[in-house]
Amino acid sequence: MARNIEPFTIETSGAEIEDLNERLRRARWPEKETVRDWSQGVPLTYIRDLCRFWLEEYDWDARRAYLNSFPQYLTSIDELDIHFLHVPSPHFEALPLILTHGWPGSVVEFLDVIELLTNPTARGGDVSDAFHVVVPSLPGYGFSGKPTEPGWSVLRTAKAWATLMERLGYDRFGAQGGDWGSIVTTSMAMQNPDRIVGIHLNMVRGSPSPEDGTLTEEEDAALLRRRYYTEWDSGYNKLQATRPQTIAYSLVDSPVGQCAWILEKFWSWSDTAEDPVGALGADRILDNVMLYWLNSTGGSSARMYWESVGKFQPTLVTVPMGASIFPKEIFCPSRRWAERSYADIRYWGEPPVGGHFAAFEQPEIFVGEVRNFFRLVR
Repeated sequence: MARNIEPFTIETSGAEIEDLNERLRRARWPEKETVRDWSQGVPLTYIRDLCRFWLEEYDWDARRAYLNSFPQYLTSIDELDIHFLHVPSPHFEALPLILTHGWPGSVVEFLDVIELLTNPTARGGDVSDAFHVVVPSLPGYGFSGKPTEPGWSVLRTAKAWATLMERLGYDRFGAQGGDWGSIVTTSMAMQNPDRIVGIHLNMVRGSPSPEDGTLTEEEDAALLRRRYYTEWDSGYNKLQATRPQTIAYSLVDSPVGQCAWILEKFWSWSDTAEDPVGALGADRILDNVMLYWLNSTGGSSARMYWESVGKFQPTLVTVPMGASIFPKEIFCPSRRWAERSYADIRYWGEPPVGGHFAAFEQPEIFVGEVRNFFRLVR
């Protein structure tokens, strides 16, 4: 177990890849769905096409080399290994920024934005927009360690992230996140208001109140979307929050099962015209899936829900906050709903395209939104 900060390189054996390929070759497929859309889940033809690509065309050695081109490290915090990318800007005066992913994502979500954030002048940008970027893997995700006892909630993770930034020498920094990353980032602001210059979120929670009076058209639409999520799109949440160990047996044993479990959310939550593979690329989606498969994290990643769902009690956040509400996000609250939780909203962006995996789907728009906010608080 890493005690200090140690360099990390992704390494896999030929036996691991052959095991994966053999499981893909021997997959036991269910019957075809009885509808012509995704309303019963991932269509059989769609997942079979992606898994055929995984077996026959996906080049893990090349993809691993690409992932290893980003400087990665391990450090132990509270006796748990934390894996993270750390890419300092070539501009010394850059602002440190920690980016936090969620489920079913990984550090892969942020690979296309790192250079844009660290070196804006490489594409004609302004040096004042530069960041030193840190991207950790959540506990139980990717190459981070798997907790062996209860307690690794979003609050403990936020505390660990503050320790990580201190260990890297960053006393003053910004934070950004979506999905669980949004809640971890909010928790960091609650715990460390004097160290964090501002937080940027691309998933914001907020609810109406009787004092709102008549709701706007956009607020009505937000409630309809929330209702759809509750009725049709939240089964994974209930399962992972109550029985993460049960689903783990399927996810760590079947690459098809793990792939489908993730792919369905890229379809549902991304702005990809119902074709996530066509829009995002099979290689990129499978890079993300591989971080779950190789590390057998189907259960350990789900356990974040068991630890945190219904147990996070936010207090009013006073740290400056910026929000970017992408149109295909799961929750799209109004600004006045968000103001009940965030006392100092400095920026409220509503990009024309994009969804839940904003950095992965629309890297340039995502970077523009992050810059727009942090220009106001640096």
